[in-house]
Amino acid sequence: MNTETTKPGRKQPLLILAGPTASGKTALSVELAHRLNGEIISADSMQVYHRMDIGTAKIRPEEMEGVPHHLIDICEPITHNQQDEWNVMRFTQMSEQLIWEISARGRLPMIVGGTGFYIHAVAYGAEFTEEESGPIRKELEAMSTEDLAQELKRIDPVSAERIHPNNRKRVIRAIEFYRQNGKPISENNDQLKAKESPYNLCYLVLDMPREQLYQRIDQRVDLMMEQGLVDEVAALKKEGATEDMVSMKGLGYKEILAYLNGETTLEEAVYILKRETRHFAKRQLTWWKGEKDAIFLPVHPKDTLADRAMEVIQQQFHNF
Repeated sequence: MNTETTKPGRKQPLLILAGPTASGKTALSVELAHRLNGEIISADSMQVYHRMDIGTAKIRPEEMEGVPHHLIDICEPITHNQQDEWNVMRFTQMSEQLIWEISARGRLPMIVGGTGFYIHAVAYGAEFTEEESGPIRKELEAMSTEDLAQELKRIDPVSAERIHPNNRKRVIRAIEFYRQNGKPISENNDQLKAKESPYNLCYLVLDMPREQLYQRIDQRVDLMMEQGLVDEVAALKKEGATEDMVSMKGLGYKEILAYLNGETTLEEAVYILKRETRHFAKRQLTWWKGEKDAIFLPVHPKDTLADRAMEVIQQQFHNF
């Protein structure tokens, strides 16, 4: 597929490959990139960080098989400056620029990952304004995680269901939005979801039976422990990483950091990590079920998943 042939008036093709953690996105994306002359933009909010490889299941250079990958290893995990933190606005701005550059090279831009909020922002052209550090923000940042969760549940139960209470940044933003605009951010997000994409979009979501997915998640966590997740988090802690940093709020890092801080046993930390990862996968699937252009692609053992994906892609890009 050569994007240089895009005719005037035609939308730019954009392939999205999403799916819950441990569903097999990485291997399939590389195979599709070879077949489609594609370059991959990572939509993973944790793989942007240097030295955070095991806990993020970051793709290794040899696994890329020569396929260009973008937005991996571009941020420092330890920062005390909010301006340097990775967020959806930075992801959207950089992704839009990359889509243009990849297309200009005559290749197909592919967004691959599991952070649904990030993917949606690019796919449907979300607009952002700089977040202000005003009195509302300062008041909310001083509140406990439990009080924030209760406040969000009171004013916006839909967002309270969608956002994990430990994700303080998004919980605070949701409450702040309500106080500034007088309406729930969930209502605003639902309105945004009705927008048409500015791209010729093929939006694939891997769909794996829940029992099989949970088994793969448990196996992945066990593998991370064998590969040295504790040592990875310990090294970051030694560098100065703390639980209040955005990078340390990711799955695998906050649980192991709690163990290293003496707040739990290693066995309990691993149990919590597996449980929270399963809950996260469930929330991911719930998000994609609300995406109007998402096409769910069943994952079956020992089948030609790439061939079935190509059939759907060719149908979606038939006007290209």
